[in-house]
Amino acid sequence: MLDKSHIGRTWPSHSVLVEAGRLRFFAKAIGETSPVYVDEAAAKRAGYRSLPVPPTFLFSLELERPAPFEWLAFLGVDLARILHGEQRFVYHRPACAGDLLTFESRITDISDKKQGALEFITRETRVRNQAGEHVADLTSVIIQRNA
Repeated sequence: MLDKSHIGRTWPSHSVLVEAGRLRFFAKAIGETSPVYVDEAAAKRAGYRSLPVPPTFLFSLELERPAPFEWLAFLGVDLARILHGEQRFVYHRPACAGDLLTFESRITDISDKKQGALEFITRETRVRNQAGEHVADLTSVIIQRNA
């Protein structure tokens, strides 16, 4: 069983510069057809400072920390036994190409179901931009299947 005393534990923050080329590539990969995601002039006409970050793109930036799965190893999670249970995003303001985003993560819950056969780990990540403005909250739930 996972140690519930880890609830509230935080990990060092990490920062990532949002690059326009990656935003265009991601928009294409998800089938986004709106020109605001690929054309800087269209984005500015729509009121953005630059190309906006498409929905769910922050998840990929969160994985760019130096050791993205270190937190799971610290908790004693067996990577061969995990499932990605849930991912939620709450956006507070747009993020755009050229922004430097900082990700701060913490464990907010550890619980189990089916007499411990499944353990759920909830991690919340707050994202801020270079001005310290709150951009988004990301929530992910990882499920560990136990023997």
